[in-house]
Amino acid sequence: MSITTRPRGIAALIAGAVVAAGVVLAPATASAADRVVLSKGHTDAVDVHYTDGKLILKVHDDTVSPAVTRDPADVTFQVLPQAATPVPNDPRFAFLGPAGSQVWLLPMTQNPDLLWPGWNTTRLASGVLAGNQVRLSLVDVSGPGDVTLFMQDAFGGPLVKFRSDDGLPDALDVPVGTHAHANWAFTALGSYTLTFQADGTLANGTKVSTGPVEYSFLVGDAVSDPDVSLRVTGMADEYQPGDTVTLHTVQTPQTDLDHYHWFSRCPGRDEFAVIPGEAGPSYTFTATRELNACEYVAKLYDDNHGVVATSEPVSLWVAFPPGGDGASQTITAAIDATAGSLTISVNPDDRAVVLPPAQLNPSGERWESQGELRPVTVTDTRSASPGWSASGQIPQDFVAEDGASFSAGYLGWTPQVLSQGTGQGVTAGPAVAPYVVGAGGGLGNSAVLGTAPDGAGRGTAKLGAGLRLSLPTETTPGTYTATLTLTAI
Repeated sequence: MSITTRPRGIAALIAGAVVAAGVVLAPATASAADRVVLSKGHTDAVDVHYTDGKLILKVHDDTVSPAVTRDPADVTFQVLPQAATPVPNDPRFAFLGPAGSQVWLLPMTQNPDLLWPGWNTTRLASGVLAGNQVRLSLVDVSGPGDVTLFMQDAFGGPLVKFRSDDGLPDALDVPVGTHAHANWAFTALGSYTLTFQADGTLANGTKVSTGPVEYSFLVGDAVSDPDVSLRVTGMADEYQPGDTVTLHTVQTPQTDLDHYHWFSRCPGRDEFAVIPGEAGPSYTFTATRELNACEYVAKLYDDNHGVVATSEPVSLWVAFPPGGDGASQTITAAIDATAGSLTISVNPDDRAVVLPPAQLNPSGERWESQGELRPVTVTDTRSASPGWSASGQIPQDFVAEDGASFSAGYLGWTPQVLSQGTGQGVTAGPAVAPYVVGAGGGLGNSAVLGTAPDGAGRGTAKLGAGLRLSLPTETTPGTYTATLTLTAI
C-alpha cells in the first residue's frame, strides 16, 4: 500500500522557484477547434516563442500526451473549488487579505489534484535577444477579485511577482532558458481575464513585443447558463417598398449574453444564410419587393461561440406597388452645374468577392488566399473639383454560419487604378498588409483605396485592389463572410 501526501495551506508551500534551462522539443500544435478547459496537471500557461521576427505567447499543454501547443484564446484555465485555502495568520501574507479569509490558490509546487501553471522561455534561442532576457508583464486583470502571483524563499517568505490590487502593469525580467512556477492566488470565485505581454530587444537593437494577450481563468465550478429562449419582435404584417424594417431580439430570461448573428432565407433557398456584419440585438434594413416572403431568424451565442438559443423564423411581406389605370406621371430631372456631387458605387450585380480556399503558405505557418476586389466607381461632378479620397474598411469580424469568427485585420489589399477620366490625376492608395502581432495592419481599420488631387478630381474613375488573406493556422475551418464599407470624401 502506498500513501501520498500533499501540502495543505499556504504556509506549507516552502520551496524555491522551479527553474530549468535546456532544449525543449516542440509539441504538436492544436487546432482552434480544440477549445479546452485545463484543470489538472502541468502547463506552461505563458509560453514565449520567437518566430519570423515576432514574439508570440502560446500555451504549452502538458496535461495531454503527447503535449500540444495551443493559442491562449482557445484555453480556459480552471482553478478547482478544492484550491480554496485560508490566508495564514502571518503578517508576511497580509497582501492576500485578512488572516483566515479564503483564497483559491494554485501552488508553486505541484499538487496532482490541481492545475500547475507556469511561464517558460526555454523555446527562445540564446543570442537572439539583447541580454538574453525577455520582459514579461501582467498588463491587466478583470474579474470579481484580486490576483497575485508570488514565489517563496527558503524560509517560506513571499516573493511577489505580479499583483493586481496595487496597480498594474507589473513587469518581470525573465532570462532565456527559464521554466518557472509560482503560487497563483485569487480572492473570489468567478471568471477572470489576465492580460500578459512579453517584450524584448533583438541583438540588432530592434524592439519586439507580443502586444497584450488575454488569458481566461475560471475560479470554482462552471456556472451553467439558464435555459434561454429567443424571439424576434418588430415585424409588421406588411410593408411598402422602401419602408424601414427594424427587428429586435428578446431573451427569456434576460442574460448578460450579447453576441448575436442574424440569418435570412428567401424563396428558392433551402438553408438560412448569415447576414454579414449583423451581430447586435437589432437588425434594420429596407423592404424591397425582392425580399418579399424572406424569413429571418436570430441566434444567441455564448463566449465560446456556442449557440445558446435560436428564434423562430419571422416572415417579411412587401406589398406590390399600386396598379395603373392609364394614370401616369411626368418626371423632370435637372443637373445643377454649380453644385454637382461626389458618389462612390459598385455594380449591384457584381459586388460579391469569393476568395479561393485558403492554402498553407510555403513555411506552413499561415493559411493564405488571394483574390480581386470587384470594381469600385467614383464619380465627381462638382464644378469646384476639390479632389477626393476613397477608402474602405471592414468594421465587423469575418463570421461563419456556426458563429466562429476571425478579425477583419487579417485581410489586406494592394489598391489599383483601373481607369480614369482624361487629366483626372487619380492615384492608388498604399498597400495594406494583413495584420501581424506587434505591427498592426489589415482592413479592420480604414484604408485609402484611391485619391484625386485638388483641381484634378472631376470625372469618373474605376478603382480595384488585389486582396490577400493571411490567417493563423489555429483558425477554425469554415466559410466566413464580412462586409467591406466604402466611402468617398
